[in-house]
Amino acid sequence: MSVRQKKQEMLAAMQRARAMEPSSFVPNKLLDTLIERMQLKNDAELCRVLEVQPPIISKIRHRKLNVGATILLRMHEKSNIPIRELKELTSASIH
Repeated sequence: MSVRQKKQEMLAAMQRARAMEPSSFVPNKLLDTLIERMQLKNDAELCRVLEVQPPIISKIRHRKLNVGATILLRMHEKSNIPIRELKELTSASIH
């Protein structure tokens, strides 16, 4: 087995493990709430309002990228939703 194949296998195993582990990061709730409260139609419109490239929102939605401080501030500025509430929306409620 070549080094490249081993690397690909390891990456695939890491992705499978990440998909199986519970995460406290729930981006869909945050993005859907923003779209609803800002009365937008979809992710593309959200990208335009937040002035970010569509792949950024896509990566956040698919849990490939966490919501960083910069985009969190931009979400707050454009939506007037308090930062505390935005952070709460990204956390899974565990009951």
